[in-house]
Amino acid sequence: MKNRVIHTGQAIVDLVMEVGRIPEPGGDTFARRYEFTAGGGFNVMSAAARDGAEVLYAGGHGTGPFGDTVRAAMTAAGITVLAPVNSVRDTGFCVALVDDSAERTFVSTLGAEGDVTAENYRKASPRPGDVVYMSGYSLLHHASRDALLEWLPELPTDTTVVVDPSPIVEEIPANVLRNVIRHTSIWSTNTREAMNTARLLGSPIPSNMDLAGQAVHLAQLLACSIVLRAGAEGAATVEWSRESQTIQATSYTPALTVEAIDTNGAGDSHCGVLCAALAAGSDIATAVQRANISSGLAVSRRGPATSPTTAEINALLPAAMGSIPDKLHSTV
Repeated sequence: MKNRVIHTGQAIVDLVMEVGRIPEPGGDTFARRYEFTAGGGFNVMSAAARDGAEVLYAGGHGTGPFGDTVRAAMTAAGITVLAPVNSVRDTGFCVALVDDSAERTFVSTLGAEGDVTAENYRKASPRPGDVVYMSGYSLLHHASRDALLEWLPELPTDTTVVVDPSPIVEEIPANVLRNVIRHTSIWSTNTREAMNTARLLGSPIPSNMDLAGQAVHLAQLLACSIVLRAGAEGAATVEWSRESQTIQATSYTPALTVEAIDTNGAGDSHCGVLCAALAAGSDIATAVQRANISSGLAVSRRGPATSPTTAEINALLPAAMGSIPDKLHSTV
């Protein structure tokens, strides 16, 4: 039986605007390009689906033009929507500003995607071997936070829980974060979020620590496996054993060399393909290698949901493996 990727986050609508620079407070600027598109959690699900995963969306979705946009996108991507339509609220949206440095800045709203219960999540009927994806945004909103904390202890033992803490991790109550960490298999994060997570939990990462050290520090603090993403610097992976409470392996995966034109959705692409590869039975190091190729191709394309297909990833995989035999599985 095929393992699934179960997404517990929020699929919303993105208003993506390309600007030369972010205006100063009180200032103004004109976007040279804009686009309304399904975004947020959809980017992760789309990436997983394009890499061959069966994807279930357990989050909320609303009544109105934004809800219609998100549902149409999920249907087109082959994603199964589990929850009924919220008849009172529309789906929320996010304004994403992408500047000339390819950096992105977000302002988000909360809509029907935040109105979920534990019963919504139970509709996924998780099986051993499934991969459950969680976003830090879900831990910021009371309804989804309470629902997840009720549902997580019910998951089968062999379920893989992947947590992406998101840019707002420092706004999550520390006790909530600790509760979620107890159920986490893999913590997938970028370096900024890692710094904020460690600080929130009372064990700051030294500012002079390299990528490998940061990943090890975080693994020992959280007692789970870590995928630490550093953009063009690649990713460090630490595999943690819950049985022995020790680090089992470490690896470093270089980034794909590309010209970045839009980093919006890069982390989503990485997480989606990571989850898809894990669901397909890959080990963490191999899954991260696929995810790095995916996010590299994604940032070379305009738009938030630009993750490549399985064929595109596979085409680059042999070259990537051949170029770094001494680094891929070395101790970081």
